[in-house]
Amino acid sequence: MSNAKIYKKLEKPKRALRVQYGALPYRLGDRRPEFLLVTTRESGRWIIPKGSPIKGLKPSKSAAQEAFEEAGIRGATGTKSLGAFTFDKNMRETGLTVPCEVRVYPLLVKRQYKIYPEVSERAARWFTAEDALAVLKDAGLRDLIALFVARLTARKKPAKRQKAAGLKSKSSRLR
Repeated sequence: MSNAKIYKKLEKPKRALRVQYGALPYRLGDRRPEFLLVTTRESGRWIIPKGSPIKGLKPSKSAAQEAFEEAGIRGATGTKSLGAFTFDKNMRETGLTVPCEVRVYPLLVKRQYKIYPEVSERAARWFTAEDALAVLKDAGLRDLIALFVARLTARKKPAKRQKAAGLKSKSSRLR
């Protein structure tokens, strides 16, 4: 290979897109869903629990494990991704910025622990959908949450009518 070809390869490196799995922790209140967000370790901005794939775990289980480590929560995780968003991750070790895609899985929170692995490194707080959308910086994540809220709202309405009629609705369950 000539020096010119090697130089061109170095000049235009293709940046690998890293994949992470994230959990969208939520609970259903009396009137509307609430979402649990955590702060980043570096800047303190609000995000969802997320992290690199964990060897031996399916993506949804990997997201659930990250949610436990970062926010101390356990619950029912959807096996189907709600979608994905991208962000630029600052790598502490190298100082480089790497583009990441986060595939997000819904997590209906059943239990929240007071002590968990990253309790001293992050804050965790429940937000209404409106407040979560206001504090999140990632537009793609805001879009995912807005679509998820619309989906939950659409499913609640038929369930209320059927519940009043004494019927159970399969469509009212989150998949």
